[in-house]
Amino acid sequence: MTAVPKVLIVEDDEVIAQGMARHLGAAGFDAVWVGNGEQGLARLRYEQPDVCVLDLMLPGLDGWKLIETIRAEGIGTPIVVVSARGTEHDRVHALEIGADDYLVKPFSMKELVARVRAAARRGARRDEAPRGEPIQVEELVIDPREVRLLYQLALDRGRVSTRDELLQKLWGRRESHRDRTVDVFVRRLREKIDRRASRHTFIQTRYGVGYKLEAVPKDRAPAGSGR
Repeated sequence: MTAVPKVLIVEDDEVIAQGMARHLGAAGFDAVWVGNGEQGLARLRYEQPDVCVLDLMLPGLDGWKLIETIRAEGIGTPIVVVSARGTEHDRVHALEIGADDYLVKPFSMKELVARVRAAARRGARRDEAPRGEPIQVEELVIDPREVRLLYQLALDRGRVSTRDELLQKLWGRRESHRDRTVDVFVRRLREKIDRRASRHTFIQTRYGVGYKLEAVPKDRAPAGSGR
């Protein structure tokens, strides 16, 4: 049986949220609704929906900050923004920080369903995007996303992989302004590998370009090359 795509709606207007959930449910989605950004962030972290429909003007944690937070944490769930803010600046900024699509209120529910369906298809094609949660056994923490990043760098060893290439291969999206996902995971890998290795550093930075896996003796590594 094919799994029913899960859609998380983060919207503080109950009438609008219930309308979206009803139409998405009729279209074959498993739609759930939360009314604030903090709840939305928690569900994105731990439930891994297939698509998130997100309002920007939320109480507490707003939609802008929610997008920046999950992208910095490496969460690649497609995000369809729905907002009364319809200026070009708002639309461009949302896309630059990691949103996948943008609908200006008021919109037709038929168009919303079509946009969510397209986002779900894009997400389903992200076969290389790791979706597993980190596993902790006492002091050992295994994060599949870190493992996949290290594996990709190893496959590309001998050449520099750009941030954009790594984002597309592992998270299924293009690099956007202020998206630090790759840098965050590289920093985690260095904590676990380079700083603990006795003789070499392995993850090398090519400033302004990206990262490269190369074993460099610690006594020969140029200052700052592994940072």
